[in-house]
Amino acid sequence: MKPRIAIPIPTSTNLDYNAKSWPQYAEAIRRAGGEPVEIPLAGTPNAIADLINTCQGVLLPGSPADVNPHKFGQEPEPETAPADPARENVDELLIQDAHNLYKPLLCICFGTQSLNVWRGGTLVQHLAPMPVNHPAGKTVAVAHNAAILPDSTLGRIVAESSKKKEAEETSEEEALVENGFLRLPINSSHHQAIGIPGDGLRVVARCPQDAVIEAVEGGQDVNNPNAHFVLAVQWHPERSYDISAASRAIFERFVAEASAWKPRTIQTSVVAATKG
Repeated sequence: MKPRIAIPIPTSTNLDYNAKSWPQYAEAIRRAGGEPVEIPLAGTPNAIADLINTCQGVLLPGSPADVNPHKFGQEPEPETAPADPARENVDELLIQDAHNLYKPLLCICFGTQSLNVWRGGTLVQHLAPMPVNHPAGKTVAVAHNAAILPDSTLGRIVAESSKKKEAEETSEEEALVENGFLRLPINSSHHQAIGIPGDGLRVVARCPQDAVIEAVEGGQDVNNPNAHFVLAVQWHPERSYDISAASRAIFERFVAEASAWKPRTIQTSVVAATKG
């Protein structure tokens, strides 16, 4: 059976945005071998929980909203977009489920920021426009590079995909090693970014021009980083699926992790936890 991947509707306020963006995430999941599952924002917590329970992985997509700054102890700045409480509530249910049961979790753009705040981190509410145009938008295929740590999960995914592309197409590698980092060309469509990383999240990619955080990873078990697949990127690999081997590899690895996922045993009492 194909693993079922929970993907919330991006926003409760912009139906046109939903109609254009959600299908891109769903198509990337399908092409990577998974089954996308639409998670509504208007359902009751019980109904949403029942739907989440049928899924083996969670993908948190982008959104035109910004996370409520009060959640990380700040007042909204003038450039900060209105919050979307319905989307934030569903994200929190999905993140909690993924962390409780160690379900694979892939976060993209707003989803990355949502995860970081849930893990106790902060956000930069508005990035200065120079030297990089981070809000470039979907019409710009490559906005800048991401400098990725080779010894990270993301680094290994990108390196393997680049070598595979070179072998199959006899073309240049997509991500070359430069000054100890993998330089991956990426798109960009955001005006906020991670400030202080959340608990247990490792920064694994930055924009080399201004050090803006472009990716974090890591489950909450710092003693066993491979126990829980959590990857969060600030760019949109679903938009570059057709032109980027690395983008395809990110989704393929995520779906493979969901396919291999097995429920984690949850101890329901102190007595049970202390037995054998």
